Amino acid sequence: MNDNDTAYYAEEAATLGDRVVAAREAMGMTQKDLARQLGVKLKTVQGWEDDRTEPRANKAQMMSGVLGVSLSWLLSGEGAGVPEPVETPELGTDLSSALRDIRKLKVELSQSVRQLGAIEKRLRRVL
Repeated sequence: MNDNDTAYYAEEAATLGDRVVAAREAMGMTQKDLARQLGVKLKTVQGWEDDRTEPRANKAQMMSGVLGVSLSWLLSGEGAGVPEPVETPELGTDLSSALRDIRKLKVELSQSVRQLGAIEKRLRRVL
């Protein structure tokens, strides 16, 4: 969309909170989903999205991975972010649901890989 009057998201005026919302919605996630993935309270995610607070560095890094955007884009708007929405033909409900499920599973797998790595490090220290 090029018309800034109708765009839901204007890159040049976007804040950190705006970018979090855009990336979260592009992944088909709710605020509650994102909070759960990051291990924070819903109120924390709401604070970030409303630009009342900012995430700590470790949470910002995790969030960029969960949302599939670069940390640089998330913090400054520069770099790899969410693609501009394009009009697509109406997908059937089953197909749309399946695509959301795939995106959600990818996020969960990414989180599981990080958790597995942390467990492996703990085991190596013990061994």
